[in-house]
This record gives sequence, C-alpha cells and structure tokens, in this order.
Amino acid sequence: MLVKYEFLKILRKKSTLIVMAVSLVLTGFLFGLPMIQFQIYNQDGVIKGAKGIAYEKEQFADLSVPLSEEYVAETIREVQGLFEDPDNVGTDGNEQFLVGDAYWNGVAPREKLLNLIADTYSSPNDSWGYNHLPEVEVKEENPFYQAMKGKIQTLLDSPSRALTDEQKEYWGGMADKVGIPLQYGYHGGWEIIISSFELLMFALLAICIVIAPVFSGEYQAGTDAVILSAKYGKTKLTTAKIAASLLFGTVAFILHVVVACGLPLAAFGTDGWNLPLQIANTTIPYPYTFLQAALINIGVIYLVLLAMIGVTLLLSAKMKSPYAVLIILVPLLFIPMFLTPNGTTGAYNLLLFLLPYRSTMPEFGKYISYQFGGMVFDVLTVRAVLYTVLTVIMLSLARLGFKKHQVA
Repeated sequence: MLVKYEFLKILRKKSTLIVMAVSLVLTGFLFGLPMIQFQIYNQDGVIKGAKGIAYEKEQFADLSVPLSEEYVAETIREVQGLFEDPDNVGTDGNEQFLVGDAYWNGVAPREKLLNLIADTYSSPNDSWGYNHLPEVEVKEENPFYQAMKGKIQTLLDSPSRALTDEQKEYWGGMADKVGIPLQYGYHGGWEIIISSFELLMFALLAICIVIAPVFSGEYQAGTDAVILSAKYGKTKLTTAKIAASLLFGTVAFILHVVVACGLPLAAFGTDGWNLPLQIANTTIPYPYTFLQAALINIGVIYLVLLAMIGVTLLLSAKMKSPYAVLIILVPLLFIPMFLTPNGTTGAYNLLLFLLPYRSTMPEFGKYISYQFGGMVFDVLTVRAVLYTVLTVIMLSLARLGFKKHQVA
C-alpha cells in the first residue's frame, strides 16, 4: 500500500504530467523524423515519405535471399558486365560509375546490397561502393565469406587498435558464431532504431527530473520531520519511496520505448527482425539478429536508467532542493555528449564508452573490449554489470542518506 501511495504521489503531480508529456512528444518527434525526412530517387525524380518507403520496400522484394557464394559471385559478375560497356559508364574525374538505364535498372534497386558486397572486399581504411566491384576478382580461392573473415582479422590485427592476443581471440571466436550464408532482406525500421538509441537520453533525463523531488521535496515542504519521526518513516516508507521511484521509472521507460520503436516500425514495417546484423555491416562480430540487438541494447539502457534513478535519489536525499539535484545531474548526463573518443583503447576511451550517454549507443562494430587478467568482456557486458552494481550501491546510499537526515 505504501508503494502504491508513493507511486500515485509521483504520478499525480502536475509537473510529472507536463514533463512526461513533453518528453513523449519529443521522443515521438525525434524517432519520427526519419519517416518525415525519408526520400528515395528513381528515374522520374524524388519520392518522399510514406510513398518513398513503399517504393524502397518494393525494390527489396526480389532481394530477400541467402547470400550464398554463388549468388554473390553472380551478382559481382553482373555489375562487372555493366561496366564493360563504355556507354554505361560515367566519371567525375576520380571514380567511374554507371549511368542511364544501366544504373537505374541494374544497380539502383539493389545498391545497398551491392555496396555491402563491395565494401566487404575493401581494406579496413577504405569504404567501397558498387563502383569498385570491377576491381574484385571472382575466384574460388577468394570467396565472399573468406573475404569477410579476412577483413575482420585485419581489423583485429591493426596496430591502431592495440588489441591483446586474448582480445583478438575473443572477438574472432564471437565472429565465428555468425551463421552463414547471411540471409538478406529489408530491415529499414530496425536500422533506424539501432542507430538512434542515444536519443532516449532525453527520456532518461525527464524521468530523473520527475524523481528529483522524492526526498528533497519533503525537505522543501517541511514534511521530513513528520516522516522521519513516524514509526515506519525510516524503514518501510523510505523503502516505499525508492520502490515507487523505480516503478515509475520502469513504466515511463516502457512508454518511451514503445513510442521510440513503435513509430519507425509502424512506418517502415517490422521486416528484418530475424535478419543478422551483418547485412548492415559485414564486420560486425556480434551474432545477433536485429531484434536481439535492439532488445539487448534496450536492456542496457534500462540498467543505465536504474543507476541514474539511484544517483538522483542519492542527491535528493542529500540536498534540500530538487533544483540543486538537477544542477548536478544534468551536466553528468549531457557533458559526455560533447566528448569524442579518439579510438577504442586507452583509459580515456574505455571510460568514455561507459558513461551514461555513450552507454546508450550499442557500438556493435567497434570491437570495444575490457580485459581483466586473462578474461575479456565486450562493452555491452561491462555496461550491464557496471550499471547493475551502481544501481545497488546508489539505492543503498540513498536509503541510508534519507534515514540519517537531520531534521532542522
């Protein structure tokens, strides 16, 4: 009953309703922008919005196929054949590309797939598009999946990454678990979701703003003396306040996730949920489907939220004003937005990847790992463990802080 009372106390505040309404609208706007801004071209010009999305999905209708070695080799030969006709080829002075019907009929409907295939054969420091396919030699001893594995190994061996032998073995073992041949297909909605997770930081801040007065609001209103002098004020009621804060945070987070994922999936469709991440980038080592990747990162973001609620409650228990809580909390959440990693190793970079803002980004293709002795962990695992531990510590300190508060 106490938890229900405290939960309703949070929920019925006018400020809660305003902050949550603004946050949900902002989340809807940010995650809805890709649909509004979407555009694709055909020979007649640009197609925008819902019509453009429908047109792109039509283009993918014949591309839902396993990327077998035979299919990839035949696709490369088809493009190479188009480049053999000089009438099909244009140039910008630096690179050649296909023009006219050769492009619109032979490339445009499957350009993303062709770029994916071409880039798999490129060196780690290059980014190849379909116009580099004439440079690829289609031989039995250089098949697509061997090139894919070779590129991953080259990335792992790169001196700039400074990976240890244990880390190379860890990532190589993970990449070996990716099932082949890759199943290709449309995945527009999922690609947008996975690339936009950091936008949920505004939702996390909004939830913390609502939670900020849980303890400090009592100090401000002068009701702390009544609560702490009551029979269960320092025990059950304090626990109820923390539980209600976690419950509110969970409900609010679910609502934001529904909006954030629901809008792209409603616009672009759920197609591709069971397809591998590697059809977006063949050097991604995680053996996940788009749905699995999305759910795992949402889980990590939820743990970040719980830890931030813990930090907010601790500050609320120590400070006499909710505004003082936010003065500390807002920079903590948003200053890391302006800090850029200069690599994937080194203390600065590894710490940066664990801060709240960066922790909302999955970083699936960056081989970020943490080594403790002979044990290696990927960044997603370390984030999950770190924020779980922080949640337990911060909530315990918040509870202790309110219990030991000295009434003025």
